[in-house]
Amino acid sequence: MRFNNVVVSIHAHPDDTEAWCAGTLKLLKERGYKIVIATLTAGGMGGIGSDEQTTIDIRREEARKAAAVLDADYHCFEGRDGYLFDTEELRLKITSLVRKYKAGIVMTHLPMDYHVDHRVTCNMVEAATIVATLPNVPVEEEPLEITPLLYHTAPLTLTDPIGAPIAPPHFIVDVSSVMDTKREMLQYHQSQQTLMKVMHKMDDFFGVVYQGNKDYGKMAEVEYAEVFWQHLGGGFQKDPIVQLELARNVTIVK
Repeated sequence: MRFNNVVVSIHAHPDDTEAWCAGTLKLLKERGYKIVIATLTAGGMGGIGSDEQTTIDIRREEARKAAAVLDADYHCFEGRDGYLFDTEELRLKITSLVRKYKAGIVMTHLPMDYHVDHRVTCNMVEAATIVATLPNVPVEEEPLEITPLLYHTAPLTLTDPIGAPIAPPHFIVDVSSVMDTKREMLQYHQSQQTLMKVMHKMDDFFGVVYQGNKDYGKMAEVEYAEVFWQHLGGGFQKDPIVQLELARNVTIVK
């Protein structure tokens, strides 16, 4: 079986892809992959000192500029930030996008992420991706020949919604060589620095993300890293394509 060299990263908010997997996407781009970034919401609640629509406009533009660093297309599905529900409409939009780009790999949040929007996004992405090959799904795009591989990215910390440790990642990706790209992408999301001071009492959100990358790096004895779980449940193939493509940068967690 051959999985197309296309990665579709689908997360809840602008800045999620940049925070949790931008380094790995850069490495895959260097391997010839097409990168697509999508968000279920435009992050309209994530503004301090701006109303919802103004915040949406700001965050869409931040996301577009960040995606452009990887020559990635950016899509927003217009769910409402903070009030995201699992709907048939959104599932169909996700399936349409996955089919449109003939994705070989899809990335999204973990099902036990700390943020409810993230958890809802994960459920929808899983449900919409697993039917990407089925002809009866009512979307215009043709079914894929093979279900894309599904990978999960890290939450803000390696804990679940009630603070308990989550299962160790399946593998760690050394992103030390591409941290400049990750920083460039994340720096476009300046609106989130103020938000995180209010929401999480973080003086430097970007610094927290980079420290997380350092902490993950210690797990693999490298400077900076990102961590992933592959979705190995029924309905999805188990081929470790990301692990093989980035073998020089990957440490498997045993």
